[in-house]
Parts: sequence; C-alpha cells; structure tokens
Amino acid sequence: MGESMRIQRALARAGVASRRHAEELVSAGRVTVNGQVATIGQSVDPDRDTIVVDGKPVGAPAKFDTWLVLNKPSGYLTSRGDPQGRQTVFDLVPVTPGLTYVGRLDYMTEGVLLFTTDGNAANKLTHPSMEVDRTYVATVRGDAEMAARMARKGIELEDGPVNPRDIDVRRLARGLFEFQLTISEGRTREVRRLCEALELTVERLVRVSFGPVKLGELEPGKTRALSAREKRVIDVLVGN
Repeated sequence: MGESMRIQRALARAGVASRRHAEELVSAGRVTVNGQVATIGQSVDPDRDTIVVDGKPVGAPAKFDTWLVLNKPSGYLTSRGDPQGRQTVFDLVPVTPGLTYVGRLDYMTEGVLLFTTDGNAANKLTHPSMEVDRTYVATVRGDAEMAARMARKGIELEDGPVNPRDIDVRRLARGLFEFQLTISEGRTREVRRLCEALELTVERLVRVSFGPVKLGELEPGKTRALSAREKRVIDVLVGN
C-alpha cells in the first residue's frame, strides 16, 4: 500500500501542476478519482487509486532520491554512531530518512564524501568492479619524488597491489610535499598504507574527487547538492 495524501498534493508530486493550479483543476471538476469527480482536500493513494485529469491518467508521484556531497572535516567518523561518543558525519548532514554514505573516509581524512538515499546506487559505486576514480591530495614528509617513481611502477600491499592511475608531486617546503594520486579502488586506509609503504609521513589527507564529484570550493563541514552534470554521470555509472 502506498502513501495517502490530499489530491492536490498528489497532482503536484506527479508533476501535473503546482499545488495551487492543482486546486484549480479539482475545483473546475477536471479531476476524477476512480471515476468519481474529485473534491478539494480528498485523500488519495496514488499507488492504488486511478487519478485522471482531463481524460488523461496520472502516474504515481516520482520518487526522487536525495544526493549530497559533504566536505568531511578531520575528526569525524564515517559511521551512523559511535559507542565512544565521537562525532560522526551524520552530525553534519540534514536528517534524511534512508540516507547512507557512499564508501568511507578515515577518521582523520577530509574531503569528498557522497551521501544518497539510493542504497542500490551506493553499493554499485563502491563495488571494486566499478573502478570509480578517487583522487587524493596528501601533504607528506619524506622523499616524495622517489616515492612517486616507485608508486608509478605499482606497490604491493598486504591485500594486493596498488597501481595509481595518476601521480603528481609538488614541493611545498624543504622536505614537505603535496602528493596527489588517483586510485580506482576503495580499500581500507589504502592511501595511508600506500604512503607508509613509500616511507612517507602523512600530515594531512584530503579526497578531492570521487568519480565526477569534485570538492571545489565547498567549505569543511558543509554540504551541497550534486550538479546536474555530476548526477548525469553517476546515473550512467550505476545504470539509472
């Protein structure tokens, strides 16, 4: 059984008209429910009732999934809750039934964290077979140029090899570098473990993109909706 709602809301949610215009349609006798002329305020279930406007059947309301991107600050768990009472990413996003995160970020890692109410899409995007690119910028101490040369050849970790798709190194100060790399897996603490294997000390780690979703100018702790382009690419990736 579907959700019961007033007729004008059902018309608005189905995209037939604004709620005000929907009221006018009902008042004018142009709407029927199960063959009977509808009245303002009448309760309907769009999944079960046959709603007709000017002789044309109206479909059930579209169910739109929520998509958000958070710039996760350090010091937040990617988790629903924490027995130790630490802050979680759900303290930073709007309360939305069914909202789930797409992949995790470590407690101290910052940057792009996607949320959606589409659990199926979340699973697809994080499945290893999807090979969604994730780009990270690590602020590191150590010989980053040598590390980059080694990483380009691939590094073997305890749970398998890592072959970064793209690596870029920028010197910030003596012994301090910005180490940017793109990987297509989402294994636990993968970038930190890779840096450790390369004898780099990570001072800060930020995920600057996940698939088509880029961090851009989003402030730490803030969320935004996906752009139309980002959503289109994700729809293609997950087969929507």
